Amino acid sequence: MAARLSAAAPSRLAVAAALAAVYLVWGSTYLAIAIGVQGYPPFAMGAIRMLAAGALFYAVLRWRGVAPPTRAQWRNLAAMGVFMVLFANGLVNLAQTEVSSGLAAIAVASMPLFVAVFSTLRGRKLGALEWTGIVVGLGGVALLNFGSELRGSWLGMVCLIVAPLSWAWGSVWSRDQDLPTPFMSAAGQMLAGGVLMAIASLLLGERFAGVPPLDSTLALVYLALFGSIVGFTAYVWLLHHVRPALATSYAYVNPAIAVLLGTVVLHERFDADTWVAMGVILASVVLVTRAPKRG
Repeated sequence: MAARLSAAAPSRLAVAAALAAVYLVWGSTYLAIAIGVQGYPPFAMGAIRMLAAGALFYAVLRWRGVAPPTRAQWRNLAAMGVFMVLFANGLVNLAQTEVSSGLAAIAVASMPLFVAVFSTLRGRKLGALEWTGIVVGLGGVALLNFGSELRGSWLGMVCLIVAPLSWAWGSVWSRDQDLPTPFMSAAGQMLAGGVLMAIASLLLGERFAGVPPLDSTLALVYLALFGSIVGFTAYVWLLHHVRPALATSYAYVNPAIAVLLGTVVLHERFDADTWVAMGVILASVVLVTRAPKRG
């Protein structure tokens, strides 16, 4: 969807509140996922999260008079659900059954690099600074996958390569598609993706070992209400009221918050290669997202 600045400049307080929501809420979702998958199978948890959040969001929007998606728009939303929910969110859930929340966040931070690369397929020209950032960032991704503790989990490695690739491709592909209003698009995408996650859960034969513990259930509620509704609403609002570089700055803030929370709450520890990889990836994302846009 194209981001446009509103005619009336928003207040600094409103912008600060929206940024805080995106930074803190999305940065904390990795911790919530780590707690949630201790009691819920990864795709089943994703299905419950997305269906609950999508249904609630959709109901509120329809109650407020927002038009529902057309049949063609539902097809596009289903495709987005494949890339941006099933593969992106679902594979992060699956990865976090074997790797730490902070490590997952660092890997996913590479997403803007892939967005820039995929954008060239849609006719966008990249400048030298962006290409430099991409090359440096991919070096950081390689270090993370083969030089850090992530190399001990092939499942985690594959999931955390495919997940940001899928989110990036879905983001670029969706720009030229027929979609409903931004908020309805988010609700429809969550509903479609939730159905796909439920199907994946059934096909994979996921089973509950017993009644999920309370902390896992509370983490799931947090993911649905705050991660899927509050965080996304704040992000869409930012896209329409501030410059894109500021709206997408979550990409290099979330990993730091996730690592901090994982270290403090879950006592996660990282080796030197992981810290170096994080620094390289985040620096490259800054280069790519802050570079002057061309074409």
